[in-house]
This record gives sequence, C-alpha cells and structure tokens, in this order.
Amino acid sequence: MILVGLTGSIGMGKSTTAKMFAEEGVPVYDADAAVHALYAPGGAAVSLIETAFPGVTGESGVDRARLSERVVGKPEELKKLEAIVHPLVAQSRGAFFEAARDADIVVLDIPLLFETGGEKAMDAVVVVTAPEHVQRQRVLERESMDEAKLDAILARQMHDAEKRARAHFVVDTGRGLAHARDQVRHILATLRSSGVPKVAGQGEPTH
Repeated sequence: MILVGLTGSIGMGKSTTAKMFAEEGVPVYDADAAVHALYAPGGAAVSLIETAFPGVTGESGVDRARLSERVVGKPEELKKLEAIVHPLVAQSRGAFFEAARDADIVVLDIPLLFETGGEKAMDAVVVVTAPEHVQRQRVLERESMDEAKLDAILARQMHDAEKRARAHFVVDTGRGLAHARDQVRHILATLRSSGVPKVAGQGEPTH
C-alpha cells in the first residue's frame, strides 16, 4: 500500500482534488471531515470537550467559535484539546486503514501536513496549487471571509512555493478541472508503474 499525503493551502482546490482521487477508485481519508464528525451531535469528542471546556457545546455539537475563544493563544488549553481530539482521530484513521487494507494506494487529505510534520509518514506527497490571485478570489467569495481573515490564515500556513518544492507531485487547479483530473490520473499511473519519484524540489516539478 502506497500512502499519499494530499495537502495545499486554503483556496487551492484540495477538496476538489481529493474527490477526483476518490472518483478514480482510491480510498481517501479526510482529516477535517473526521474532526467534523467528532464535533457533530453525538460525536465521540462532544462530551469530552464539554467536560474540559464547559459551555462550548450545545444541540449542534461543539461550537467551534466558542471553543476557539477558549484555546486560541493559550498553549496549555490547546494541548488539553489536542489530548482529547488526536487519539480519537487516530482511531478514525485506523478504521479507515482497516477498511482500505486491500487498496494499492490510499490518499490522506491533511491540510497542515507539512506544518505538523505529517509528511514523514507518507510515501509520497501531492501538493495542490493555483495562482495567488485565483486562490484569493476563491477564498474571498466565501461567506464571512475578508482580506484580514485570509491573511491571518495564510500566516499560519507554510508558503505555497515551499510546499511545491517539497512535493513529489503538484496538481495545478488554476488551469481548469479537466487539467487537474488529468494530473490526478497521471499521478496514479506513475505510482503504479514507476513508484515514488524524487520530490519536485530535487528535480523538475512533477505535474
């Protein structure tokens, strides 16, 4: 089984690219979706988070805005939250691998893959990219998003150029969905026929 880490900064088209891998029959683990499920009503994290941070849950599960107010800028509180969530995510990921045990390739969709050092556990890394003006346009069209919020998010993420330099493959979604789908198919064909290539930063970018 080849483990492929899929990552990319906000607005680059990572979720769309993940769907393309899934449509090609590749099992995809979505780390964000796993956390959303844990935070949803009845989710395994809800009662534990309420015990640790009273008042941050309700009928809709964990109120992310309230929870953020309690942990952002407070390292000790953030560690407390991570101690609850990380083991639950690990269980979810373990169940995914068990279900996908016969697959030759699996994709792990992890937004902060490089920022958390998660690339070390991957056989290959795919970075999704797009021109900066396309990225900003996409994100600023989202509800409740503005320039200041976007800049704050980008400040917490590794620069796109560095991610591309450290990738084995790069998918450019700025050139249209058909082109991106061709890139996804090329990546899968390459992995199945030739194995994992050098990272893009060690040679020519792999598209």
